[in-house]
Amino acid sequence: MTVFSLFAYLPLNGYIFRKNMTIQDIMPRRMQARELLGDYWLNGRAVSLADLRGQVVLLDFWDFTSSASLRTLPYVLAWAERYRVLGLTVIGVHVPRFAFGQDPERIARALRRLGVGFPVVMDNSQLIWTQYSNRVWPTKHLIDVDGFIRCQSIGEGGYGPFERSLQHLLHEAHPLEDLPDLLEPLRETDRQDAVCYRATPEILAGYLRGSIGNVEGCVPESVIAYADPGIYIDGRIYVQGAWRNERECIRWEGAPGEEGALFVRYRGSEVNLVVDPGGTIPVDVHVLQDGRPLTKENKGEDVRLTASGNSLVRLDGPRLYTIARNRQFGDYLLRLQPASPGFALYSVTGVTAVIPELFGSN
Repeated sequence: MTVFSLFAYLPLNGYIFRKNMTIQDIMPRRMQARELLGDYWLNGRAVSLADLRGQVVLLDFWDFTSSASLRTLPYVLAWAERYRVLGLTVIGVHVPRFAFGQDPERIARALRRLGVGFPVVMDNSQLIWTQYSNRVWPTKHLIDVDGFIRCQSIGEGGYGPFERSLQHLLHEAHPLEDLPDLLEPLRETDRQDAVCYRATPEILAGYLRGSIGNVEGCVPESVIAYADPGIYIDGRIYVQGAWRNERECIRWEGAPGEEGALFVRYRGSEVNLVVDPGGTIPVDVHVLQDGRPLTKENKGEDVRLTASGNSLVRLDGPRLYTIARNRQFGDYLLRLQPASPGFALYSVTGVTAVIPELFGSN
């Protein structure tokens, strides 16, 4: 049984420091994995864990609108490819955070866009999620050849230790097989010695979990004419114009041609938004950062630049969009100007970055 050193993130004075702590990477054989009784299976027929005895199984609980899930996904895809011949089976369990994530056709399109080819079960009722006692997106579980849960990884990070646990279980099953070196970190923030800034955590919209910053406040399922406050606090959503507060989002209800805007101040090197165009036809939304259009130096992958100097994000459906990727970590003000009724914001997430002068100093 292997014991290794893992670094936990601790916020202090605007930074994310790491505290050295010792944990056990492989759990004893005490808990049998539950069967995956979900709503729909994508990328193939339903999979029974009982039929996978003799193989190591990686269960990835995720959601296609979760920034943390999507940042973890490249590692899961890489492990699925490099360890498939050594007896690893990867199964995704899609647990939607928002109601629109329960549509199997929408998730099937997301899987194709993200390059996910392994089987994915949709857990719309969160039955599997509850049986595995999950609380955070993403959460990964490793199941050994006898069907016991032997390792759990919660949230982002810890990719090296988790892969080491994966290799441990594969070695138990196939002691004569050669194992590759651990995957190199895909981002500087994933390195064990990285010290990172403290980014704006996810900001949720909607009257159930969200927090609007305008003085007009929030009235559930009602349209309110909001005024631009002109002052914006990090961690709050601000709007201008006619907006409806719904359970999971705030939706633009202004008439065509009417001026409306949404403001978010965030700290980060990158910002991701979960938005819905409000219809089946793609729509363009103007984006400004710190009062100026984005440029090729700081635009996100979902933003395009026009010949006239505008920056637009084309919304082709409800999902996560990367709006800005800045050269430096900082404090930025994002402004979106919806052009048609139905546009809805669900969440905003800032992304951290390594502190250059502290990288590797610990």
